[in-house]
Amino acid sequence: MHLLVVEDEKSIAEFVQRGLEAEGYSVSCANDGEEGLAMARTGDYALVILDLLLPKLSGQEVMKGLRQTDPATPVIMLTALGETDDKVTGLDLGANDYLTKPFAFAELLARIRAQLRQPGQRSGAELDVGSLHLDFRTREVARSDTQVRLTAREFELLAYLMRHPDQVLSREQLLNAVWGYDYDPGTNVLEVYIGYLRRKLADTEGEAPIETVRSAGYRLVSADA
Repeated sequence: MHLLVVEDEKSIAEFVQRGLEAEGYSVSCANDGEEGLAMARTGDYALVILDLLLPKLSGQEVMKGLRQTDPATPVIMLTALGETDDKVTGLDLGANDYLTKPFAFAELLARIRAQLRQPGQRSGAELDVGSLHLDFRTREVARSDTQVRLTAREFELLAYLMRHPDQVLSREQLLNAVWGYDYDPGTNVLEVYIGYLRRKLADTEGEAPIETVRSAGYRLVSADA
């Protein structure tokens, strides 16, 4: 599935492109509004990720121009602006959703899946891996029918691990996905939150389904010990 990212900040565009390609998407990038509008109008993209503040043409101008010829392609706006009016204007021009910078990649990915979901397709609101159950609608988590209370960040970290069961996820992948592109590379926040999750998900014998893979990252195992 081919996606278009229209973003003039190189670090953000590369962050989004790397993450989406790791998830199996094909991604093209445009660095200004004129190029973005021309590419979007080709109709080659399943979804457009559009920054609001762009050189040459603003994101709002791109949105308006695209909707003149293409009323259907989903568009998710990225904006650093906090004012409600800017978001409302973009939505009124035809954007389907928006994210305020800085954002976590996991949230962007969830919003993309929601926009690309076909009618009649499962909502994807629940995840099951081994004895773990996660519900995005109620924000509830259980292990072997025992409820587990998680903070918002713990929930997002576990959800990302559960979307990639039995895969070794690097430290960089997890920080990008859950804390966003502006995290401090020297932070130990991931290790701290992995520790929190292990304690909260541990069974009666103290075993948790999250493994440390030395020099590689972390893995959520689907088969309970």
